[in-house]
Amino acid sequence: MVELADLSFGWILIVLGALFLVIETSSPGFFIAVPGTVMIILGVLLLLGVDIFSGPAGLVVGVVATVAVSMITIWLYRRINPGETTPTTISRDSLIGMEGRVVRKVIQDSLSGKVLIAGQEWSARSASGEIPPGARVRVKASEGVHIVVEEVK
Repeated sequence: MVELADLSFGWILIVLGALFLVIETSSPGFFIAVPGTVMIILGVLLLLGVDIFSGPAGLVVGVVATVAVSMITIWLYRRINPGETTPTTISRDSLIGMEGRVVRKVIQDSLSGKVLIAGQEWSARSASGEIPPGARVRVKASEGVHIVVEEVK
């Protein structure tokens, strides 16, 4: 027999699960879609009268449903967002050897110069001399918060 407390708890699980899914869609990456989906399924089972808290049959149904839904949710999550094979950010140290273009004049003893490398703008100084805007450069080193470049001829 389904008790009123089971129905209330079922609805609470459904609402919390839905809230988790909304949070996941608005801020992807927390990976709370799995617990959210599991909460919804357990809430539905409670509303349907499956007593998942007492008795071996209810416990088995709850565990099987939870594992199945978790696997399906993870599979769907991977299909929707397969991930990237390249890094999403580039550090200064990984720029060494890469080429780019000068955006703002680069001078040897000044950090006012800017270069565009891999779609990102970096503060730069030259290894020697002055490099005009538009010139092709190669990263020689990274120092502190800037990079050191040389003109590619």
